[in-house]
Amino acid sequence: MRRDVVFTNASGTRLAGRLELPAGPMRGVALFAHCFTCTAQSHGARRIGIALAEHGIATMTFDFTGLGKSEGAFADSHFAANVSDLVAAAAHLRETIGAPSVLIGHSLGGAAVIAAAGDIPECRAVVTIGAPYDPAHVLHQLGDQIARVRAEGQAEVTIGGRPFEVSSAFLDAVEGQDQAGRLARLKRALLVLHAPTDATVGIENAAQIFGAAKHPKSFVSLDGADHLLTQAAPAAYAAAMISAWVEPYLPPAAPSDAPAEGRVRVTTTDAKFTTLVQSATHNFVADEPLKVGGSDLGPTPYDLLLSALGTCTAMTIKLVADREAMPLTGVSVELSHDRCHSEDCQTPGEGRPKIEILSRAITLSGDLSDAQRTRLRAIADKCPVHRTLEAHPVIRTTMVDPAGD
Repeated sequence: MRRDVVFTNASGTRLAGRLELPAGPMRGVALFAHCFTCTAQSHGARRIGIALAEHGIATMTFDFTGLGKSEGAFADSHFAANVSDLVAAAAHLRETIGAPSVLIGHSLGGAAVIAAAGDIPECRAVVTIGAPYDPAHVLHQLGDQIARVRAEGQAEVTIGGRPFEVSSAFLDAVEGQDQAGRLARLKRALLVLHAPTDATVGIENAAQIFGAAKHPKSFVSLDGADHLLTQAAPAAYAAAMISAWVEPYLPPAAPSDAPAEGRVRVTTTDAKFTTLVQSATHNFVADEPLKVGGSDLGPTPYDLLLSALGTCTAMTIKLVADREAMPLTGVSVELSHDRCHSEDCQTPGEGRPKIEILSRAITLSGDLSDAQRTRLRAIADKCPVHRTLEAHPVIRTTMVDPAGD
C-alpha cells in the first residue's frame, strides 16, 4: 500500500516522498536514501521499497532538497544537508508510524545514512548499496567542471546528461568527511551490498567500508547488478537479503500485541490525526487529508466506512453469482457519502435537518441476462454490512483503565 508523504526539514523546506506499507503485520520501519541526483522514483529506491513492504517492513523514500518533487534548490543542497534531511525524515516517521530501526542508503545515500545514524537513536542497523567510502568520490562525476564551480562560486554543470546548479559549498561539504571515524563509532549492525562489476563506484569502496566498521557486519555481493539497480532480479535479491538480515535488529513484537480475531484496535500516534489500525492479522494506517491538517498517510474514517460497504457488496454479489453459475466476470462498486436536506423530516421551528446518504454505484461485468442483473441488484442490499448499517446499530462504549485496574 503506497502513500504520498510530505514533511519539512530543519530549514522549513517541504520535502516529498512516499511510504510503502505492508499489507499485513508491520515488522519494522526502514528509511531509504537515494543516490546522487536521483529521486525517490529511482529504480533502486522503488524496487527495494516495494519488496521490503512485501516482507513486512514499512519503507519510506523521499527526494532530497532540490530534487524530484521536493522544494528548495539543488544548489543549496549538499552532503550535510542530505544528512539533515534524513534526520528530519526519521522524525516524521517517529511522529507517524514509528521511528526507523533500519537506514538504507544507495550510492551517496549510503554515505549519508552512515553519517546520519548517530542522530537517529532508534536506528539499530545500517545498509549500504553501491556506496562510496569517501563522499568526495562523487566529485568524479563533475570532472573538469569543478574548477568552474570554484571560480564562480556556483555554476551549472552536467551530471549524467542533466543540468544541475552546483555551489562551492557542495564541494566543501563532501570533502574532508571522517567516514572512517563514523564507521568505527557506528555502534549499529552494518550490511554492505555491492556489485563486483560496479562501473560507477568500484568494489574497493565496499572493502574500505567493511574494513573500517566493527562487528556485527556483513557483506553481500550483488553479482550481475549495475550501479543503479535497474534490473528487477538484482533489486529483488537485494531486498530479500536486507529483509532477512535485519530480522534480529527489528523491534520485538509483543506476543499479545495483535487483537483477538473478530476485533479491531485503533491507536493514535504523535501526529495530529494519524492512527494505527490493527486486526488479528493485518496492520494499516488511517489519516486525514493534508488540507485539514492530516498527514494523508492512509484512508480517512469515511473512506473506511465506504470501503466496508463496498467490499462486502462486491463479495456478496460474487458469492451468489458463483453459487448460481452466473457468467459474472467482475464487480466494481463506487461509493460516496453526503448529507442531504430532508423535507420529509422537517419539523416546524427546527429548520431543515439533514440525513446521511451513502451512494453506491455497481458495475457488473459479464454476459448477464436482465433477470440475472436484477437478481444481483437485489442481493447487493442483502450484504451483511448493508444490513448492519440499515439496522441502526447501538454503539456501546466502555472506558478501560490503561493500568488494568
